Amino acid sequence: MNSGYALLADLIVIFHLFYVVFVVGGQLAIFVGLILNRAFIRNPAFRICHLVAVTIVAVEASIGLFCPLTLWEYDLRQSAGQTVDRDISFIGRLARFVIFYDLPAWVFTVLYISFGLLVILTFVLVPPRLSKRK
Repeated sequence: MNSGYALLADLIVIFHLFYVVFVVGGQLAIFVGLILNRAFIRNPAFRICHLVAVTIVAVEASIGLFCPLTLWEYDLRQSAGQTVDRDISFIGRLARFVIFYDLPAWVFTVLYISFGLLVILTFVLVPPRLSKRK
């Protein structure tokens, strides 16, 4: 077993987890910020990065592409002599437990596209603003 490949696979799945947290948590933060009237939800850099991150996932799902992060992790695990179901570190297992579910592929496609449409709608209804400087 090559521990270098295993470590890289763990780093990929941790990055993948952060990506999911940014996408889902970002939308939740926008809703909460809207309710609490917080200015950060209008930050153009945050909102554009969030929109791009969600759009990438929705487009991949709509054209039937597998997530490149998932494929890269699988390849690294295979190179390390690991299987995704076992032989991986606690951190790798924990991250995978949070982001991967055993559901039909069409469910994820519908979820990703629906979530993408929600983010676009939020972007239009609660648009980002450039800060007013004095």
